[in-house]
This record gives sequence, structure tokens and C-alpha cells, in this order.
Amino acid sequence: MDTLFSNITAVTMADRLPVILGAYVGVTGGKISYISQKPPEEHADRIIDGRGMVLMPGLINCHAHLPMTPLRGYGDDHNLTDWLNNYIFPKEDLWDERAIRAATLLGLAEMLRFGTTSVSDMYYFSDTVCQCVSEVGIKGNIARSVTVFEDDYCFDKHGPSQELVALKEKWHGFDNGRIQVEASIHAEYTSFDKVWQGLAEYAINEGIGMQVHVSETQNEHESCLEKYGLTPAQILDVYHVWDTRSVAAHCVWLTEEDMELFARRGVSPVHCPNSNLKLASGIAPVRKMLDKGLNVTLGTDGVSSSNNADLFEAVKLSALLSNGSTLDPTSLTAYQALKLATVNGAKAQGRENECGMIAPGLDADLIMLDFTQPHLIPCHNPVSNLVYAASGHDVVMTMVRGNILYENGTYPTIDLQAVLQEFHDYVIPLMFGNDREDPVIG
Repeated sequence: MDTLFSNITAVTMADRLPVILGAYVGVTGGKISYISQKPPEEHADRIIDGRGMVLMPGLINCHAHLPMTPLRGYGDDHNLTDWLNNYIFPKEDLWDERAIRAATLLGLAEMLRFGTTSVSDMYYFSDTVCQCVSEVGIKGNIARSVTVFEDDYCFDKHGPSQELVALKEKWHGFDNGRIQVEASIHAEYTSFDKVWQGLAEYAINEGIGMQVHVSETQNEHESCLEKYGLTPAQILDVYHVWDTRSVAAHCVWLTEEDMELFARRGVSPVHCPNSNLKLASGIAPVRKMLDKGLNVTLGTDGVSSSNNADLFEAVKLSALLSNGSTLDPTSLTAYQALKLATVNGAKAQGRENECGMIAPGLDADLIMLDFTQPHLIPCHNPVSNLVYAASGHDVVMTMVRGNILYENGTYPTIDLQAVLQEFHDYVIPLMFGNDREDPVIG
């Protein structure tokens, strides 16, 4: 046995036994090999004293834009259209691969710090993103987002679409599936039928997943209805976009008919409460989606719109918003909210047979939180504390496939100081000019 967590509170996320007090959890060869309230007879190379700690499956972030770290806090307090067109898009035109690398590594360090062990990313320069993911050791479902406004689109000749093809050939299935490549239509309003058809056909034929922004704002939703007589979910269905495993980010303005469509197609909505609240996009109807049988998951979106990648914040907000908007304190229980970021996230990524729970045979994608902190005492219910009181700052260890990627402020696979230096010396000057300094660190 490589690692043994001893005398720890294990939140397994397995419905039959969701919490095990005084547990022993063993890791061998990257897999969970032992779980019991009795210590194993087998020797462990490392024993981690779990007294006062909680062990749970790593969080799964189903919608993010990893490289957007330089845009954290830039253009705050504007509506989505103004924010995108006047702040975000102009800065994104300045990207180069060197900047993307530093920005992505910083984003991955933040994810690991806050307990994320697998992330679905939709952005550009995806080869560089995959390279970073491969080096760091986290899991990633990586998609090259496609936006097209030119009428003469042809999948075989379109640069970004062919980047997807090259990305899939190079990275799909890397390290026994640690990296999965997926197709991505940015949104209905940033493309058109030839794009939807071309990307959907490729994803279906290649057996890969699909990532799309769907009905994030009321204007997006209603403009689509006015243009096509169908909602974004419905018009994309006409072109078979949902005929492969798919995640639909935001889903704030889904109709009941949209939800029923997604239930039939097996589409997983990704609730991004932090981003949707900040940009005043609205509140996704999570309870209704769950009642329709949808596999609802959670995402942080980019830190440009959520300001951090702490998925625990999204877990808490999902429960509070559902309960508050329905006037029902049982609308989304703490356990149900936590499942959005674990069990449901694994299913959305096509990883339900490898992670999302603590169970023998699954990958050791685990995080440990320090429950000896004042704000987590007393602990009447570990699940309740995780959802309503804890944050990513309480994570003291993040492990993926048995490899420790974050522990007590250290990153074994990331030279964080070098990343921060590159960020300061190159990325910020590139995107904001040489006269822009961080008021805190200079």
C-alpha cells in the first residue's frame, strides 16, 4: 500500500454509506484499495494521520476557462455584453502561447489549491492547455472553443476546427485517459448551422464529448427564439449537437421543454452560480432540472467572471439559491449540492467509472480538508459543514490517481514562483502594458 489515511472522517459520496467516521482509506498504484473502520494488516509506505481531517472525492469543475487568470477582476461591474465586447474580447486578441502557458499554470495551481481534481476547459490555444495539464497531473476534458461569423465555413478548411482534429489526434486518451479532448461550439449566437453540423458530425464520428454555452442570458435565449422560432437548446438539437455526451454551460433560461429535451439526450447542464449572479444573468432552475432527471453539475466559469476557482463557493451557492428561489429549505439538500460537484461531475465528464466517490477500485482522486479550524467547529454533520461552512482554503491536500499535487502550500508538479515571475514580467505587460502593476505585489 502506497498511502494510508488513518482515523479520518471519509465522506464517500456513496448513497449507501455516505459518511464513515474513523475510517482507514488505502491507496495502491493510484487506486483506492482499502476502506474500513478497521486498520489494514498491509504495510503502508506513508501513513497520514487523519484525526480532525475530512477526506472526500476531489471536486470536478465542469465548466472553466483556465487561461483567463490575467483577466481576474478586469472589467468588473458591467453587464455581460459590455464586459465581453469592451473588456474581455479585446484582451483575448493579445494572447500568445507563452502567456497562455503561464496563465494556465496559475489557473491549475488555483484549482488544485481549492480541491479540484478534474476540470472541463473550453478555450483557445488548447494544445498549450493540454501540455500544462499533462505536466501538472490533474485530469482534464479539454475543448477548443469554436466561434465563427464568416458565412463560408467549411469544417475541413476552418483553422480552429482543424485545431480540434489535431488536438484529438495528439492528446485524446493521454495517460490512460487522464486527458480527454472534446468538441466545443462556443454558443448558438456566435456561430450558425454549418458550424453546428460540422462539429456535431465530427464529435459523433470520433466518439468524443461536446461543450456548449446555452441560454446564459435572457437576451441570448429570446434572440434565438426570434431568429429561429426555437430556443438555443432546440435549434442545436436540430443539427444533432446533443447526439454525443454533452455538457451545456449555464442553462439559466432553459424552458421545461428544453429540460425534457436534455433529459432525452442525456445532456448535463453546468450550473455556474457565481458567474451568473455577478453578471446578473439570472438563476438556473436547478431543482426543476433535477426533477426532470437531468444530471446537473457545477462549474466556476472563468475567474474573469467568478473571480476565483473555489468550487466550494459554487456548491454552497447552489444550495442557497435553490432553497431561496423556491422558498423551500429542502429544495437542494447539502448532500445533493455536494453530489453536483462530485458524482454528477464525474458522469458529465464520462468518468463515472473512475472517480467521483471513495470506493475500492476507483482512482484515488482525493482531497483532505482540515476540520480543526474555528469556523468548522463543532461538526454535527460533515456533509453540512462541507457545504455551508467550508471553503477551498480548508483543503490541505489534493491527490489525483494517488499522486499528491498540492499539500500544505506546496505544489510538487508546479514551480509556482517561476509561474508568478513569468506572470509579472511577461503576461501582465503583454496584455495591459508596462505601466500596469499589481498594487499588492508590485
